[in-house]
Amino acid sequence: MNVQIFGAKKCFDTKKAERFFKERRIKYQLIDMKEKGMSKGELSSVKSAVGINELINTKAKNYSKSNLGNIRSAEVKEEILLKDGSLIVTPVVRNGKKATVGYKPEIWKEWIDSE
Repeated sequence: MNVQIFGAKKCFDTKKAERFFKERRIKYQLIDMKEKGMSKGELSSVKSAVGINELINTKAKNYSKSNLGNIRSAEVKEEILLKDGSLIVTPVVRNGKKATVGYKPEIWKEWIDSE
């Protein structure tokens, strides 16, 4: 498994995701979205796995300012998410071409069982 966790150090769901993989002795790479963020390729890979609307954090402080709720174009939404990583739901967990957004241990278990 090649697991990447995109999240924030202060995010409880990110910490729970880390703990999930640690307890199962599965190596993972943690990328802090506050420091680094996602590249365009990483974002489009996750977008193709889960859909652009799953990625949008409607509870984020900048959500109403960004006007994301009124934008129809997926390309424009993607550009906004690339510029402001705080608008992305965390954790984003990638395993190759598969990805999840938020805390989804049941899906991660399926990944482990299929390895």
